[in-house]
Amino acid sequence: MRIGEFARQAGVSPRSLRHYEEAGLLVPERTSAGYRDYRPEDLDVVARIRPILATGLGVAAARRYLDCVEITGDSRAVAITMCPGLRRELDAVEERINRHRSRLAREQGALNRFKAMAGE
Repeated sequence: MRIGEFARQAGVSPRSLRHYEEAGLLVPERTSAGYRDYRPEDLDVVARIRPILATGLGVAAARRYLDCVEITGDSRAVAITMCPGLRRELDAVEERINRHRSRLAREQGALNRFKAMAGE
């Protein structure tokens, strides 16, 4: 299957697929003309990559933890096993999110005070 059709079925952009390939996460076959030729089972690989990247972890983490994600059934639902190191990295992402929330709350407070001084 060519990249455009595969991207549509996988729910990602062709650019994302190329990025996954460059990172070694997805290795499509090649036609004799050099075009990428994706197999239906590659859809499962993409379905395993996406939840890892959605957490804010990068492709390096996706490479480390790809085996922690399994596809269950025909619906491409995922089941995640807490592999060694994964909990630590997820906790670090959560800590980073909490720091951002705190900063945003401070900025929102400063903005509200500024608006109040301006009579709004």
